[in-house]
Amino acid sequence: MPLIFSYGTLQQGAVQLANFGRPLKGSSDTLAGFAEARVPIRDQALIAASGQSHHANATYTGNPRHQVAGTAFEVTEEELVMADDYEKGADYTRVSVRLASGRVAWVYIHAPSLAETPDRNDPA
Repeated sequence: MPLIFSYGTLQQGAVQLANFGRPLKGSSDTLAGFAEARVPIRDQALIAASGQSHHANATYTGNPRHQVAGTAFEVTEEELVMADDYEKGADYTRVSVRLASGRVAWVYIHAPSLAETPDRNDPA
C-alpha cells in the first residue's frame, strides 16, 4: 500500500473525509533535508474547506538537520490519484522520498520550489 507523507492539511480529519470519504490511518514521521515554508492559498473554496489561508510547504535544503514533521498515511492507488487532484490546486508535485523512519513515501512539494531539489524519485 502506498504511503503519503503529509505535513499540512491532509493531516486534518475533515480534509481526509472530504477527499477520500474516510479517515486515513497513519503514523508520525519526519522528512529530513527539507525546511518548512508557507504558500498562499488562492482558491477561496479551499480556504473555506481547510480553514487555512496558506498551504504548508516543504522546501529542499539538503541539510539533514533541517526536518519537517508530519504523518505518513497509508492510501490505496485510487486514493493516491485523489490526493494528486487535491494537491494540484496548490501547484504541488508529488515526489518519492525516504523518511527518517526509512520508509519510502510520496510527498507533495510546491512545484516552484522543486527547481533546487535534486532528483528525489530515487530515495536511496
